[in-house]
Amino acid sequence: MKVKIAFATSDRRAVDQHFGAAGAFAIYELGERDTRLIEVAEFIETAMDGHEGKLAAKVELLGDCAAVYCNAAGASAIQQLLAGGIQPMRVDEGTLIDELLSGLQKSLMNEPPLWLAKHLKKQSGGKSFAEDEEWQE
Repeated sequence: MKVKIAFATSDRRAVDQHFGAAGAFAIYELGERDTRLIEVAEFIETAMDGHEGKLAAKVELLGDCAAVYCNAAGASAIQQLLAGGIQPMRVDEGTLIDELLSGLQKSLMNEPPLWLAKHLKKQSGGKSFAEDEEWQE
C-alpha cells in the first residue's frame, strides 16, 4: 500500500516553510520498500496575497495526501486540512525530508501512527489490515 505525503519546502531537501506562506510543496509517494518524489507544486506570488483563498487552493492541491509537514500552520489552515482528511504535522525548521520519509517508512512496515493507520484504512475501503491479508490455517 502506498501513501502520499507533502512537505512545505523551498529547497526540496528540508521542511522550511509555514503552511500558509509556503511557496512550494514536495509530494512523495511512500511505500513499504520505496519512496519517490512524484510532484513539486509551486505557487506564484500573486496567489499568496494573504487571503483565505490561498489556503483553499493549497488544501485542494494536497487533497490525496495523508499528511503535510510544515514549520507552522494557522488555525484556519489546520481546520481546513483536517476537514480534507490531511494531517498537519509540525516539525522544526530545517528537518530533513529524507529523515522524515525514512521514519515514516519504518512505521508503515511496523506500527503506523494513528493518523496514518486511519488514512490507510480509508484508502483500502474501510478494511482493517488483517482483512486485507488472506489467512490460512
